[in-house]
Amino acid sequence: MGGTLFTGFGGPHAVNASPIVHLISLHRAALSCDGTLCDVPLSAFIPWAIMAASTVGAAVPDSVETNRITSNRVQVAPTQACGPTPLTSMKTKMWKKKKGRRWPPKLPSCSVMSKEKSGAAAEPVKMGSKLKLARNDNQSRRFRLVMLVLGCFLVTMTYLVASKPQGLVRSSFGFGTSMPTPLSGDDVLNGDENGRHSTASGGEDPQNSRASANSAPHAAESNDEKERSLQGEKNAIVVDSTSQEVARTHELTEEGEQIHTLERKSSCDLSDERVDICELYGDVRIPGNSSSVLFMESSNNTEHKEAWRVRPYPRKGDETCLREVRELTIRATSEAPRCTVHHNVSAIVFSVSGYTGNIFHDFSDLLVPLFVTARQFDGEVQFVVTDFRRWWINKYRLALRRLSKYPVMDFDGDEEVHCFKQVIVGLRAHQEFQIDPARAPNGYTLIDFTRFIRSTYSLQRETVNNIEDLAARKPRLLIIARKRTRAFTNIGEIVAMAEGLGYEVAVDEANVSSDMAQFARIVNSCDVMMGVHGAGLTNLVFLPPNATIIQIVPWGGLEWMSMLDFGYPAMAMGLKYLQYSITIEESTLTEQYPRDHRVFTDPMSFHGSEFKVVRSTFMKTQNVKLDVNRFKSVLWEALENMIQ
Repeated sequence: MGGTLFTGFGGPHAVNASPIVHLISLHRAALSCDGTLCDVPLSAFIPWAIMAASTVGAAVPDSVETNRITSNRVQVAPTQACGPTPLTSMKTKMWKKKKGRRWPPKLPSCSVMSKEKSGAAAEPVKMGSKLKLARNDNQSRRFRLVMLVLGCFLVTMTYLVASKPQGLVRSSFGFGTSMPTPLSGDDVLNGDENGRHSTASGGEDPQNSRASANSAPHAAESNDEKERSLQGEKNAIVVDSTSQEVARTHELTEEGEQIHTLERKSSCDLSDERVDICELYGDVRIPGNSSSVLFMESSNNTEHKEAWRVRPYPRKGDETCLREVRELTIRATSEAPRCTVHHNVSAIVFSVSGYTGNIFHDFSDLLVPLFVTARQFDGEVQFVVTDFRRWWINKYRLALRRLSKYPVMDFDGDEEVHCFKQVIVGLRAHQEFQIDPARAPNGYTLIDFTRFIRSTYSLQRETVNNIEDLAARKPRLLIIARKRTRAFTNIGEIVAMAEGLGYEVAVDEANVSSDMAQFARIVNSCDVMMGVHGAGLTNLVFLPPNATIIQIVPWGGLEWMSMLDFGYPAMAMGLKYLQYSITIEESTLTEQYPRDHRVFTDPMSFHGSEFKVVRSTFMKTQNVKLDVNRFKSVLWEALENMIQ
């Protein structure tokens, strides 16, 4: 590698200058960024700094005086420190510019001791040379260490200055800037209420802080100026955001108290196929005995005041169901009735009309969606019910009390104006009798729901006993016996066959007037539950995990519906699911239609029509006469599940 001849008072020394020159170039490039972030990575400095430190540390000390020991004789190589030293042209110009200097500088003369000297003078020379050698060796080591430390320091400072020059200067030397740091888009949308937006909470605003600091010498500020300053604070608007990605507006009173907090973006999701749901944050008011939910906006907001109309029952598109559900209007306004009751908790508004009274719809349309919507609040939520039905509230009072610590409020019969900080209108509902963990808060599942139900009704069994543990009792079978349609016509034969397999059999079905807690304990005590497709199978929510549910599917191509309503939910609850489809001979439809009717030859052709055709043909007029010999293998499989 080529080198540059550096000349000093110690003489000319051939030093490789490429690392030093390269490091200086990087340093100048970093410092030329004029306060902006430079693309000069730290990795660009490290190798050249180490090479430079090593080169200087290795070359300079050895050039002061080179000593060699050959056998028993010390040879002191003459240095160029005596007499005139040739300098480079640059060094010459620098020397001549200094006033009072003569060129070339006069250096002291020296003599070189010859190795031929002997006698008395030879020994002192030898001892002196050894001392010089030892001293120079120590100096060389110290010099290398110092140069290495300086090189590392230079690398660190250059990288800091190149990367964040303003931050380095302010933090290291206490210098400030007269201009405030500009807010990025993230700062505006994701502001910290305790920091940048402390004005809203009564804290000190950064700009006001700087203004007061600058005006400290002028303590005798006039009253007019103070009033103008106070007026400016009252009109201050701070844009904030929350974890729900909601922009809010805070308006201050003279005392610095918050008047209202309001939603500034559309908050209703009308795109879901099953439910319309609105979430409102801020000053939300619910006037009792009305059909309105109001959220306050600033009076100087000239934007269009949006309004939504929703029916808070998760059966979107089912006109027959929603005909009985009250429509609510959610709208933004700057004028609303004065609050008479203030709540420190959130509110959930929903209807208990629709298909309530049918246990399947009680759970699928209300209790499961209510669990998904309200469980995240851990009881700190107020239920506001429209289409209030006292009997329904009483029937499921245990579950409602577990989800909310507060009495259910009758939206239609209340005369107060209730004010909340957060209101959810509608319930989060996914597929039929299902919970989608990807969409549910906290990733709730149907297993979480059934665990909640068992805890609510104080059900003791949390799992099915292995058949080896049933020496003291028989496995229990519950037969859900429908009384009107899709009923078993030979229930006695079924019970006898099951008891012959070793089951203890119970026959029952819950109805609207049943005590839910009592019936839940009956179901939870069983290992197997069976029944024809219908609402009664909803009681599977009370079964212990690993229990078996057997669904008998009536004739008519209803397998898809059976899986949707109970098959998939049962498996999602951790139950073992068995499905039995009856044959034509097991259906009472043979008493109504000839064998060549399309009811038997092409039942799927009915599914292309409206669902009410399917319901009236295959569900309302059909009962089941179970072939006990054919069905026996299904009950055996249920026993095998217990063995496993």
